[in-house]
Amino acid sequence: MTFAGLATFASIFVISSMLLTWGVLNYLRRKAILDMPNHRSSHVVPTPRGGGLAVTPLLIVLVAGVFVFSGDAMVGDWLMLVACGGLGLLSWVDDRHDLSAAKRFALQFVAVIIGMLALDKPVLGGLVPIWLDHVVVVLAWVWFINLFNFMDGIDGITGVEAGSIGLGIFILALFVPLPQFIGLGYIGLGILAIMIGFLIWNWHPAKLFLGDVGSIPLGFVLGWMLLKIAAEGAWAIALILPSYYLFDATFTLIKRAVRREKIWQAHREHFYQKATQRGFSHAKVSAMILVGNLILVALCFVQNDTPDWVRVMAAFMVVLGLIGMMVRMPVRKAPDI
Repeated sequence: MTFAGLATFASIFVISSMLLTWGVLNYLRRKAILDMPNHRSSHVVPTPRGGGLAVTPLLIVLVAGVFVFSGDAMVGDWLMLVACGGLGLLSWVDDRHDLSAAKRFALQFVAVIIGMLALDKPVLGGLVPIWLDHVVVVLAWVWFINLFNFMDGIDGITGVEAGSIGLGIFILALFVPLPQFIGLGYIGLGILAIMIGFLIWNWHPAKLFLGDVGSIPLGFVLGWMLLKIAAEGAWAIALILPSYYLFDATFTLIKRAVRREKIWQAHREHFYQKATQRGFSHAKVSAMILVGNLILVALCFVQNDTPDWVRVMAAFMVVLGLIGMMVRMPVRKAPDI
């Protein structure tokens, strides 16, 4: 596709996301579907929750469209997309009625096991027996879905993260135009465009929140994409692109587990939350994460002869530097949240 074609493709999804999110926002306001502040919240004003009602259908249309036009989607790919839609419905029910953690995890495992049918190669490159490869992938994928949900705690953060990962996968497809990456590249560009349209309404101060109906399917599809590129040998890129979310969520989970806290409950202990508690706006913290993510994207593709492990270690240092800035910010007197 030409540059003009790519620009048109992206523009369609930016505009569709912006308009559909506006329509969903009005619906949520009419129905008074609001996220009410509590002691674990990072906001102080009741805000509509359910922006994923716009994002998730567009995500499904995007992936389905790429499958149709590529002409090489297998039954497993379509079943993965059906599982994504099922997760979206489940998550909307959860947004409205608070399902138990056991039900959520059980259905996520079912969706991921179905999604495994869309992975036609061992993700770990044959380093372990195939059965162990499958077990590791299922656990990692379920964890990625949940960390994407856990990290959606301030205005703009998940739009920034999902868009950054989409951008990285799109650039991968440009740099390595192999058939197995081209379709993923279009999906990555589409996700970037959808997130831009959504961020028009979700940037600080947010007019609405994504909700589980958005963050869970996003985590599912992005997890599938990262596993796909890892299976094709680009494992370093699959680790580097989401590395801030991976580190913040995993470190916080381990810390809470050691303290024997209920790790599935909402809290305010992530590093980005500590930054807002110190008085910095959601916009500033999300912008910091955006800059950090752009550096991570650059690390993936600069000087191709750099060993993968060096890139991963460099990404780890970038993430530590970003977190260090968050926790060492001077305290402001009046938090802007």
